[in-house]
Amino acid sequence: MAATPTKVADAYFDAIARHDLEAAVALWAPGGREHVRGQVDTVAPEGVRAFLGGLLAAVPDLRFEVVAKTVQRERVAVRWVATGTFTGQAYQGIAATGARIRLEGIDELQVRDGLIVENNAYTDGMTFARQIGLLPEPGTPAYGRLAAAANARTRATRRLAGSRPEEIADGVWLVRGGIPRSMNVYLVRDPADGRIVVFDAGIRAMTAAVARAGAALGGIKQVVLGHGHQDHRGAAPGLRVPVLCHPDDVAIAQGDGGFSGFDLSLLKPPARWLYPHLLKTWDGGPVEIAGTVQEGDAVAGFEVVHCPGHADGLIALWRSSDRLALSSDVFYTANPETGQHGAPRVPLRAFNLDHEQARASIRKLAALRPAAAWPGHAEGISGDVESQLLRAAETT
Repeated sequence: MAATPTKVADAYFDAIARHDLEAAVALWAPGGREHVRGQVDTVAPEGVRAFLGGLLAAVPDLRFEVVAKTVQRERVAVRWVATGTFTGQAYQGIAATGARIRLEGIDELQVRDGLIVENNAYTDGMTFARQIGLLPEPGTPAYGRLAAAANARTRATRRLAGSRPEEIADGVWLVRGGIPRSMNVYLVRDPADGRIVVFDAGIRAMTAAVARAGAALGGIKQVVLGHGHQDHRGAAPGLRVPVLCHPDDVAIAQGDGGFSGFDLSLLKPPARWLYPHLLKTWDGGPVEIAGTVQEGDAVAGFEVVHCPGHADGLIALWRSSDRLALSSDVFYTANPETGQHGAPRVPLRAFNLDHEQARASIRKLAALRPAAAWPGHAEGISGDVESQLLRAAETT
């Protein structure tokens, strides 16, 4: 009869304590997964032999003490304490320091037919790093210098990645990113559940800033893309929430980000030469689209308005209660060729699939008579928005 999970676990830790590497490996089923979080993710027998053998070679006097054990059918959770001296071979590229170590951890073994088929292990890697001298102890001058350097890097990264969220309307926040701060991502609180819907996902470098802002506002539940271009999907993959877009932009959101639809030869130098590199830098890569939204659908208290031209699936969000439009790239207030900011204008021909249809979409947005309209880049517009948009459609 096959050994019970408890007996297998006891035999396994006894073999490790005796430094009997082959006896320990023999208790694994071929192909069994050894996953020690933060250290190794490998399979038996050779992966387990290499991992355990490396550990025993690095700490020749390693001792294991089983502190507690919990059994549930095929699973055995073992809490242990390991002690020894790091005097042997290098461990994961770190030369032996002679330091004494004392570690605590938990192995969760899954046993089937008398053999281990999986181990999920957790240990305190930070303590190990401090004990062997890889990291300084808290309160020491070395720790203070390390913390100061880390904090300086964090502040610099935050400055480069994105701004703090600024509330531009009731329940709507703007995070600006890029250099200069011309990439706009909107965070909208859904009145139904209080969680955040991200409209447009900016550039890849904004991922941490958007995630941080969303968490502070109650948590991000989904992203809705204004369209699928590289500078509007950039942070979406890293936010790890469902992403939605218009059906007509699913292909580019999951594909090349619209690059095949651009005619960069229409740009003036040096923008003509810079944009292929910029688009690649901004992009977070293809996005898995979990669902679609289209004309008339409700999104977090807003209504979807389909505004094709710049992209087939370009959408704006419209809230009639305060006449607010979040318009993605229906119009620009900054010229991508020159960087100059000013009155609204039609997006550049180089990036439009249908320039005349883009003009028609600006007129469609103007017909709503917004009190304020916020684009995908640079500043929003207010006041007589209708007249400003109609002028853009007719003159730019």
